[in-house]
Amino acid sequence: MKVSKREQCLQTKRGCTPISSTDLTMTAAVQRCDIQNPDKSRKQFCQDPFKVATACLTAFCLILLMILVVTSVHSGKARSDQDSPSSTAASHMQKGCANVSALTEELQAVKKEKSELEKERTQLKNRIAVLEATPAPQTTPLPTKSPCPEDWKHFNGSCYYVSEYGRSWSDSQTNCKRQGGHLAIILTAEEQTFIWNLLPRGYWNAFWFGISDARVEDDWYWVDGTKLVGGFWEDGEPNNHMNEDCGYMIKTDVLSRVAIKSWYDAPCHMSLPWICEKPVSS
Repeated sequence: MKVSKREQCLQTKRGCTPISSTDLTMTAAVQRCDIQNPDKSRKQFCQDPFKVATACLTAFCLILLMILVVTSVHSGKARSDQDSPSSTAASHMQKGCANVSALTEELQAVKKEKSELEKERTQLKNRIAVLEATPAPQTTPLPTKSPCPEDWKHFNGSCYYVSEYGRSWSDSQTNCKRQGGHLAIILTAEEQTFIWNLLPRGYWNAFWFGISDARVEDDWYWVDGTKLVGGFWEDGEPNNHMNEDCGYMIKTDVLSRVAIKSWYDAPCHMSLPWICEKPVSS
């Protein structure tokens, strides 16, 4: 039996060169061949130990390659799993930044609009203060056209005229007829008060109006032929003193008189101013 080179080196421990891993592999292969196939293997397979080494290296490389592939796949998947949340977070962050920017711009616009509105409000308050401090211009109302002729006064569908000179009662009635009217016929307290307020106040201002009892004493009639009912006589009037058959009213400073107690009777020939009345349509 031949002694192997390794054994020779171990025995002599001199003049040995280092044994490579390839040599060890080849030696192991040869030994396996000797043990398992002492006859046939030694002749066929073990005749070329380099083929065995090549096959082992190839298998080893394939195993390493498979390990690398599996490791790469798992590593890529892990990296993908790690990158996916990171990418999603980055996307959310970008959207959040965009929203913050948009909200900031809107806030600036609102602040600007608020500032402009406050400025307008201040201007309006100043204008209101100026207007309130400025006295309103006094406007003269436009005169309304009277339905009555000039110097005539309107009341309740009739026009009234107070003369400035005196005549007898009958002449006064004639003058009123010429102007389309008659001596005033007074039927209500309101009409009496209106006419009385037209009269000028004086020492003893007396004015004829349209009532007389010339036909029958104490039967007083209006110029239109209707009988007097009531009236606004002064207390104690009419008294027919000195044949007094015509009616007049006074507005005097001598005595305290009111409109509804201002009628007197007097002689019809006395010269007094008069009060005419005519309808608006005349």
